[in-house]
Amino acid sequence: MMNPHDYTFLFGIGLFFAFMDAYGIGANDVANSFATSVGSGSITLAQALIIACFCEFGGAYFLGANTTETIKGGIVDPKMFAAAPELLMLTMVCALIGSSTWVLFATSRGWPVSTTHAIVGAICGAGISAFGADGVKWSGITKIVLSWVISPVAAGFVCSLFFLFTKYVVLNHENSFSRGLVAIPAYFGVAIVINVFYIIFKGSPDSTLKDESIGIPVGIALGCGALVFLWCLFFLSPYLRRKIRDNEDLKWFHLLYIPFVGKREKPAVHIEETSQTKGEKLSADSIESGDAQANPSLVALEKNENWVMKKLKSTVFAGLYKPIESKDDANVNAVHEHATKFDDDTERLFSAVQVITACFTSFAHGSNDVANAIGPLATIYYIWDNANIDVAKAPVPTWILIYGGIAIDIGLMTYGYHVMKTLGNKVTYMSPTRGFSAEMGTSITILTCSKLSLPVSSTHCITGATTAIGLLSGGGFKSLNWRLLLGVFAGWIATLPAAGITSGLIFAFVSRSPQLV
Repeated sequence: MMNPHDYTFLFGIGLFFAFMDAYGIGANDVANSFATSVGSGSITLAQALIIACFCEFGGAYFLGANTTETIKGGIVDPKMFAAAPELLMLTMVCALIGSSTWVLFATSRGWPVSTTHAIVGAICGAGISAFGADGVKWSGITKIVLSWVISPVAAGFVCSLFFLFTKYVVLNHENSFSRGLVAIPAYFGVAIVINVFYIIFKGSPDSTLKDESIGIPVGIALGCGALVFLWCLFFLSPYLRRKIRDNEDLKWFHLLYIPFVGKREKPAVHIEETSQTKGEKLSADSIESGDAQANPSLVALEKNENWVMKKLKSTVFAGLYKPIESKDDANVNAVHEHATKFDDDTERLFSAVQVITACFTSFAHGSNDVANAIGPLATIYYIWDNANIDVAKAPVPTWILIYGGIAIDIGLMTYGYHVMKTLGNKVTYMSPTRGFSAEMGTSITILTCSKLSLPVSSTHCITGATTAIGLLSGGGFKSLNWRLLLGVFAGWIATLPAAGITSGLIFAFVSRSPQLV
């Protein structure tokens, strides 16, 4: 008979592999989410990390609890484990081991796989190993499998609406830049309305507004969207017009009071060698020439600083300094040549929009995919703390949501560049207008399905959206890298059985091993 806080070692192992699974989610799924933004040149890898640190964590905390309910109790039937709750603990630990092992292996190879497939397959594998086919809720699996098909189609459809509207209303006109200045505030407003609505309507674990009538979240969301629209119309659009088209010397803080900023011409570039610069040049020359006798301590300090920075860049911050371009790939270059190119200044306008849609997508991703790691951990923690299998009644503790969010951020920072290389610009030509449309389609699909407690795959959504963008880019089927897409599809097929077999074998080995009495 299990008592509370028995099998603490299983809880500890579950903590470790839940962190590793969330780490893999950051390195694989979050990298997918930011691939279009980084690939189009709208943001850098470092900026993607900063956005992810806040938005992934925010999505996990505010919207991550609903999907977690499906993962922690909607795949295996907890009633089968009523006589031995510790076996359900072991099932979830094995699932985390199987899922994290496959996702990290795939990430090291640069394969964009579905972490949702991985954790669902791993839980199924351990459940079948424990009680056979009766240990799995197949009705829940059917719903999840349908969502795998629906999610890429839905994301592709929604992103097509945004891209086609942008293409025919803005990009295909001679005054596309002027039209873009009007469209951008509207897009910002739409993004804020949808985001705010889902935050309130779905609600964080501690929110009371989610229990009110639907009119309250709709009203609040529309009000926030209207305010953002007006701010963009009177501040952001004039700032972008003067910065891009008029080529004025504006700093970022001028955005806050741009109507009151006079015309700022860029100063002429004039290099004059002053006595100070001469001294700096002389000092640099003396160091480079090996004149360490002049100030040996200064030279030693510089060498130590260089060594420390190199170490940090090659380890902790390695992911921020990896190139993701594919300029030397003839197949990728051929795909890019078939895509229609639009006005450069108008594309630069949409870089600003893509920053907000990158935040939007990251927030949506955190709301859905963090459940893949913390759902099993929530089950493990509840059983360890209560010694029963009533996991459906227990709310997801806030510290578990925070734990998963932190691990996701670290995964993106240190290992995300592998997968980002694949989806950045290799599937199709990615520009800011295309990336913005793909992210809007992806984020709306993820948030909607997350509200319906469908653990959809963000990998499927972003790939479906990217594929739709490629088909609409001007070259039809020639605007897509089908060789790469076939490889991505093969990875999707392999994910569920690979994670399931690994998890099932580990459970069988541990549960049926000889025991020391």
